[in-house]
Amino acid sequence: MERGLVRNIAIIAHVDHGKTTLVDQLFRQSGMFRDNQVVEERLMDSIDIERERGITIASKNGSFIYCNHYVNIVDTPGHADFGGQVERVLKMVDGALLLVDAVEGPMPQTYFVLKKALALHLPIIVVVNKIDKPAARCDWVVNEVFDLFVKLDAPDHILDFPIIYTSARDGYATHDHHVREGTMIPLFEMIIDSIPPPAGNPAGPFQMLVSSLSYSQFLGRLAIGKITSGKLRIDQEVVISRAGSVPLPAGIKKIYKFRGAEMVETDEANMGDIVAVAGMDNITIGETLTDPLNPIPLDGIEVDPPTVSMNFVPNDSPFYGKEGRFVTSRHLRERLFRETLSDVALIVEELGGVQGYKVSGRGELHLSILIEKMRREGYEFHVTRPQVIWKESRGKRLERFEELTFDVD
Repeated sequence: MERGLVRNIAIIAHVDHGKTTLVDQLFRQSGMFRDNQVVEERLMDSIDIERERGITIASKNGSFIYCNHYVNIVDTPGHADFGGQVERVLKMVDGALLLVDAVEGPMPQTYFVLKKALALHLPIIVVVNKIDKPAARCDWVVNEVFDLFVKLDAPDHILDFPIIYTSARDGYATHDHHVREGTMIPLFEMIIDSIPPPAGNPAGPFQMLVSSLSYSQFLGRLAIGKITSGKLRIDQEVVISRAGSVPLPAGIKKIYKFRGAEMVETDEANMGDIVAVAGMDNITIGETLTDPLNPIPLDGIEVDPPTVSMNFVPNDSPFYGKEGRFVTSRHLRERLFRETLSDVALIVEELGGVQGYKVSGRGELHLSILIEKMRREGYEFHVTRPQVIWKESRGKRLERFEELTFDVD
């Protein structure tokens, strides 16, 4: 597909502002499904815990086609504890939809995700969602969003951001928030008109920054990222490059593009495409796949440091082995370090002098989700209570803090 017909976007917002529901509507109204096809709600929330809790935990890739334009879309978590999932995917896109609730307005995570997007100079489309609510106050929300852009020192050309009003639940978008009907066509057209096509050199040496990892029981580790230069074919020889390290040779065994929420195999991919590739068991997030004759790595992915930690230690109680299949320190170590491959915000360190591991994350929910995932997989272990991570600066001991917002009826 021609580069000018490709758009790569991320959907960013505070938790529960309607990102995943909006993605569902974009998929449906782009004609991706048959009229009689049964489609699950919150299609992109594919993890059991996400469906049970009603929140997005991990960033997901998908795509749809509208008027011959191929739109890659990345659905991101809205909870602050999973901010690392947002940070790692923003380098994969060329613009972002910033969703804001038509009643609540900008919230703490809105500030965080917008700051990260502006740091990468991404063009922003502001989507005021849930305008169907009786208490919607769209004009106030737009003013608050503008003040947030100013607070974050957004450049003038980004301050002139396009605005659209939507009800993802009811499936319409409009330029006038007093209109409460229609389709998503205005949003489709705004994405095509306001988000630029990928920038890069289609004829240059191959480069792709790995922004995400997936796993196939048949192919092993899958590296996901955007091709920023050149093109990629099956059986092509590449190297894994990282600043300060010796490039490692690798081969491309499979290439997948995204169709809806699924991956479809293809023979080649071009500059600007977001793809998943197989053939490398030792690849990690932040590394670059490059041409062997030009092994220049791209800038890596920087994430904010963790805020709380817990100790994970093997179960040594009299009821050892009663509720889990994986109970040894070796099992625990292998699982925790495997989690760090896909979660760049998680840090695992060995405890000195005793068996166990110090696991640091972005919040109690971040670590509790990891604990629940491991429990369901059959791991049995002890954990200590969370401890705040202190920071020393200019001879003073600093403690992290967070802002809370209370809704009072």
